[in-house]
Formats: sequence, C-alpha cells, structure tokens
Amino acid sequence: MTKKQRVSAVLRGEKPDCIPAGFSLHFPVEENAGEAGVRAHLRFFQETDADLVKIMNENLVPAQGAIRQPGDWSCIAPIQRETPFLKRQLEFTKAILDQYPGDGYSLGTLHGVTASTIHPIEQTYGYDGSRTLLVEHLREKEGPVLDAMKRIAEGMCQLAWGYREAGVDGIYYAALGGEARWFTDEEFSRWIEPFDKLILSEIRKSGAGVFLHICKDQLRMERYQSYGEYCDVVNWGVYEAPLSMEEGQRLFPGKVLMGGLPNRGGVTAGGTREELAQEARRLIRRFGPTHYILGADCTLATELPYERIRWLVEAARETAL
Repeated sequence: MTKKQRVSAVLRGEKPDCIPAGFSLHFPVEENAGEAGVRAHLRFFQETDADLVKIMNENLVPAQGAIRQPGDWSCIAPIQRETPFLKRQLEFTKAILDQYPGDGYSLGTLHGVTASTIHPIEQTYGYDGSRTLLVEHLREKEGPVLDAMKRIAEGMCQLAWGYREAGVDGIYYAALGGEARWFTDEEFSRWIEPFDKLILSEIRKSGAGVFLHICKDQLRMERYQSYGEYCDVVNWGVYEAPLSMEEGQRLFPGKVLMGGLPNRGGVTAGGTREELAQEARRLIRRFGPTHYILGADCTLATELPYERIRWLVEAARETAL
C-alpha cells in the first residue's frame, strides 16, 4: 500500500498492511512561512517518512482593533477566501503540495472557533488573558461576541473548502474550549459547540477526511461525545486530558483513534530507539489492526530530532498485524 492508501483503509475501517503513523510540530519562526516554510515542511516529511503529512498553519486571524469591552468585537470583519491571512495559508498549502514528491495523506491544519477567536487579542492579553477576556465578554454581553464568532466560524468554513481545492486529503480541526477552568458545560454547549459543529459539517461536505484534535488539559471530554458523528479520526491528550485510549474507545465508538504517545516528555523525548519501538508495538497490538493511527497527544517539541520520529514510523511499519 502507499501511505495514502494505508490511511484511507484505516478511515474505511479496513485492515491496512501496517498501522499508519502521523506526527507534527511547530517549525521555528524563521521557517514557518514563505519559501523557508515550504522547505521546512518538505524536509520534515522526507526525514520522518510518516504516513500523514500535516501542513501547519501560522496564518492566524489578525488583530483588527482594540477589544476592551464586548461591543468592541464588532471590529472583527467577515473572512473570505481572498482575506489576506486566509489567502496566504491557501497559497502556502498549495506550494507545499505542488512540491511534495511523496504519497502521504495530506492534512491542512484548521484552528477551531475558540482558538481563532482569541487569536486577534492574544498578542495584547497573552494566552490566559485572552481566554479569560473571551469568557468575561460572553458572560457580560454575548450578542456582539457571538456575532464576531459567527463571522470567524464562517471564515473557517471558507478555509476548509479552500484547503480541499488546494488538494489536501483531510483537515485537522483543533478544537479548544473543553477545559473545566474556562466555560461551564452549559456555556460550552451554547457558545462553542454550535460553531465547532458548523465548521466540522462543512469539512465533511467538502469531501475531506475529518481529523478532530481536542486540545489542552483538564478537559471535560464528555462535552465532545456528540462530535463523533462529525469526524473520522479523534486525537486528544491522553496524558493531558486525562483520558485513556480505552476510555476514548468507549466515548467515540467506531471512530479511528490517533495518538497514545506523550508529545513533550516520556518515552517520546527520552526513550532509547528500542524503547520507542517497544511502545509503538504495544500501542499497535493493543489498538490495531483497524481504527488506529500511531501518533502523539499533540504537536511534538520543535527541537525534537527528526530521527526519533523516524524510529517510531519504522517500528509501525515493522510491526506485524
């Protein structure tokens, strides 16, 4: 099987010739955009030899004015295919795919509605500050904030269709907002879930594979149980949520699970080659031979040597199913 055929077989619930593997990381700032970013991606794909080739997305919703009170969210403009930041990401994606010589299953990264909504204010308030401000403004006067979130969500739908037209096979949707320390369950279901599902539905309509990544720690994972019908693959922080792979199988029955390895520590960062291979084999034998992709909780450390990822990929190829 080619890499793409291997991943596609797993998405169909079929047994592949071996378990596919997929990993990603954020490239250094000087290598995350433009021609340097294209070269960095191609080098990563070549040196790791993973089955999934995930295109990162550092083209974020930009600041468009000072946001200090709920009414200020009106500064967030509608997002179209020609909006500069979105256009840059689509051109970047097309440049990578045009130069990629391999047969991997390509993924475009799409930041979910929560992350995309805080991006315009994150530089001003910091990560925690922007998360707090969003919650406070929604609680104070939800109307103008939700209007802005709707415009952002519709823009992410445009990105989904643009990705598909650029040639990606699937879209990696990074969901945020399920942490216990921000929204209540009721607030999440009213303010976040409808926009998440709107975007996920559009990804599905585009014909792309839907890879749902549930980000961060202290997660109330049950909030995402109903998301299962909108996706093909689910990936979350097994060690961060925390939620074991076995628990994930019960929460998302019939879905492909991706992950099992810590992304910033443990065996991934410090194990020997044999220890990495042993852990890969353990996960594959426990969760394969169908409905499983070997991967990590989230993005790997930028400085992680690529050979360590290659060792995991090789172990997956060598593990009999």
